[in-house]
Amino acid sequence: MASKPSVLFVCVHNAGRSQMAAGFLTHLAGEDVEVRSAGSAPADSINPAAVEAMAELGIDISDQTPKILTFDAVETSTVVITMGCGDTCPAFPGISYRDWVLEDPAGKGIESVRPIRDEIQKRVEELVAELLPARA
Repeated sequence: MASKPSVLFVCVHNAGRSQMAAGFLTHLAGEDVEVRSAGSAPADSINPAAVEAMAELGIDISDQTPKILTFDAVETSTVVITMGCGDTCPAFPGISYRDWVLEDPAGKGIESVRPIRDEIQKRVEELVAELLPARA
């Protein structure tokens, strides 16, 4: 049995959706899940509206930086969740892949980012219940 699940969140710029999802999973699962995020074409910095939206809920993602998607990151994950990265995510046998269709918060203000954040929170809470059933 694996020591603990590893989740990789992937979106194009690794600046909004994947960073918010990683922030929620880290907040909710703590050390019980390895949490990573990456992008197929990483931005220079995190979306400030995503940082602000998460801060409203007491989750600080301001110290995160966009990271490039690597084969190793995918290959060593238990679950890979894509959010609009298309076919750029490599596939390996034995890994659970999920595609979360979510609006891209890039270029949007806080009012438009909040509903995206809230949907990500709901999906991450469901993921925690699945990966850590003892907590449910």
